[in-house]
Amino acid sequence: MKKVLIIFLLAIALLATAYYSFLYYVPYSEGTRSGELIKFSYKGAVVKTWEGEISQGISGAQIFSFSVMDKEKEVIQQLKDYQGKYVKVTYIERFGTFFFWGDTKYFITNISLEQSPHFNKN
Repeated sequence: MKKVLIIFLLAIALLATAYYSFLYYVPYSEGTRSGELIKFSYKGAVVKTWEGEISQGISGAQIFSFSVMDKEKEVIQQLKDYQGKYVKVTYIERFGTFFFWGDTKYFITNISLEQSPHFNKN
């Protein structure tokens, strides 16, 4: 009976490790989005995560919500500095997420400041 229990627990641990590894290492998609950085905050009651939003147009339906992993220190600082500016972000979309990674499936990996197409000075 002990042997069956040990095998069962090891199988559960192996499946949990495989699931975590799959979510972390296998991206669903990768891409870029542009817009005005309207929100960036460190939020959560027990586990805090970095969350933000980019407005991609005039209506509220064109909001891109994203998360940033804690290990992306440079990206976090740039997002703080670029608040309210027009930015272009590179992201990885994952199949799922864990509560300690963030609220969304979109994780920002790079950010750059862009010229706003709405306020060109020509």
